[in-house]
Amino acid sequence: MSLPIDPAALDPEEYGEKQAILEMEHEEAIEHVREVCTDVGFGIPVEFSPSDLLNEKVDADRDPYYVLGACNPEVANEALGETLRIGGLFPCNVIIWEEEPGRQRVYHVSIMKIARLLGMAPDNDEWADIIDRTGDITEEAFERLDSVETEVTD
Repeated sequence: MSLPIDPAALDPEEYGEKQAILEMEHEEAIEHVREVCTDVGFGIPVEFSPSDLLNEKVDADRDPYYVLGACNPEVANEALGETLRIGGLFPCNVIIWEEEPGRQRVYHVSIMKIARLLGMAPDNDEWADIIDRTGDITEEAFERLDSVETEVTD
C-alpha cells in the first residue's frame, strides 16, 4: 500500500500539529485543558484514559495518558455537509500525557487538515474555511494553555 503523501516530507503545520508543555500534575492538566477547550468553543463529548484501561486489562504499567475528544458542533455540522467520511475522524482529540511527574505534554493534530491531505475531504473554498475556523479555535486554545516551552532548544 502506498500513501498519497510522504509523511516524512510533511511540515507539522501541514497536518496541524500543536504541542504544549504544562508544569502541573496530570489530573490538574486534564482539568485545565478541558476548561480551556470549553472556553474557546469546543465541547468535550467523549473522554477516556487509555493508560487506565490498558493498565487494568493487560497490566501494561503505562504512565498517565488521557484523551479529550473535542468538538465544535457548528463546524462539525458544516464538515459533515461537505463529506460524511469526516465522521470517521471525529472527534478532534487533544491528548495529555505525563512525561514525568509534574510535567505534562498536550498534543493535537488537525483532523480537518489530515482529511484533506488523505483525499477524504474536498479541496475547495468551503473546506479551506472549515480548516481556518478550526485552526483559529485550536490556536486560541493552545495560546491559553500557558505552556512553559515557547521554542525548541538543544
